[in-house]
Amino acid sequence: MMKKLLICLSAIAVIACKEEPKDYVTLAGKIANKNSDSLFVYQGRQFSKTIKVNEDGTFSDTLKVVKGMYGIYDGNESTNVFLKNGYDLNLTLDTKEFDESIKFSGNGAESNNYLVKKALMQENLINPSIFDLDEDEFKKKVAEIETEMNGFLENNNNGLDSMLVANEKLQISQFNKGISGAYKQQKARATQFADFIGKPSPDFVNYENVKGGTTSLADLKGKYVYIDVWATWCGPCIREIPSLKEIEKDFHDKNIEFVSLSVDDGRGFKGDAAAAKEGWKKMIKEKELGGIQILSDKGWKSDFVQGYKINGIPRFILIDPAGNVVNADAPRPSSSKLRELLNGLENI
Repeated sequence: MMKKLLICLSAIAVIACKEEPKDYVTLAGKIANKNSDSLFVYQGRQFSKTIKVNEDGTFSDTLKVVKGMYGIYDGNESTNVFLKNGYDLNLTLDTKEFDESIKFSGNGAESNNYLVKKALMQENLINPSIFDLDEDEFKKKVAEIETEMNGFLENNNNGLDSMLVANEKLQISQFNKGISGAYKQQKARATQFADFIGKPSPDFVNYENVKGGTTSLADLKGKYVYIDVWATWCGPCIREIPSLKEIEKDFHDKNIEFVSLSVDDGRGFKGDAAAAKEGWKKMIKEKELGGIQILSDKGWKSDFVQGYKINGIPRFILIDPAGNVVNADAPRPSSSKLRELLNGLENI
């Protein structure tokens, strides 16, 4: 009888000590050279949570989530994460090398380290100059990219959550349709903006200059003006920065000014325009941006942005010394067509 009682008590103890699955995510870690005192975790408008970052860069919190993709924003840059309740993740990163330094450990690390590796792979996977190709070359290049994406997933899918794998396969299957649609839109834009050519440019007056004071388009009369409309939160804009700096260097002694016009008005800073302005100044300093750095007076609603019908960035514009439009949708710095265009200008 005593033996049976001990067996029963042992069974009860095992059941009582068995740990129940967590119905939340634990997210902790440390950030070197932190950009702000918080991390913002979000999934569109469905979910958001702010996590406090301590003075030493450490942070820890719990999140109750619906399994899927989320974003983490540190006040300057963002990264994708895959979360599901039960994960116990540790994240480390150095903001000086944001994408290159991100590492996950703990339960759920496999799926998230895959996303980090994928982001680095994709940085150079699609060169914007693909939109300059003729249709046959474009289709050939798209097929090559699809093959590379499928190969990457096949070679790196060990330990990944099945939902993440399914999502990745879906994205790859939709890639051709999406980029082909963008290609057609790009070609259509040439016709859409043809009416601007040769006409006076929409104006900007007294836009804040990061070096102090203000700058107006009229101040640049007598020179060609290449304008980059961008924002600190815009990934494609930031990817153009190295090429833009190279173009500025090569044409520094020519009759042309390079203007970077930011439309930062609060996005990425919880709608706080003052914080966005500080973020703009900080990025200019950290990335050592040259040229003329100015801030739109009303963000997207400014007369200049509205005048050029800008609804997506980056957008590049070329104006002649008389203030007339040469190209309302000029080639981006990473495109070889920009150098062809600039080298062909009169009196540059």
